Amino acid sequence: MATNKELLSKGVKYLSGSLPLLFLGPALIYNAFMNKGNVWHYLVLAIGIIVCLAAMFLMYLGLKTIVRSLSDD
Repeated sequence: MATNKELLSKGVKYLSGSLPLLFLGPALIYNAFMNKGNVWHYLVLAIGIIVCLAAMFLMYLGLKTIVRSLSDD
């Protein structure tokens, strides 16, 4: 049972891409809620939610790819 190194590195790249988004998304959401009087409140909130969803999606892809590289599929 050998590990597919190419798939493993691809999965790690997905996970490393999601890492900055994990910090950026909540920071944007917090900023949106702190500046409710601003005109851009809803736009910043929507961008923060999209960034959080993108981080979760990249984590899912990364973990799925890593598991695929460890198994014999």
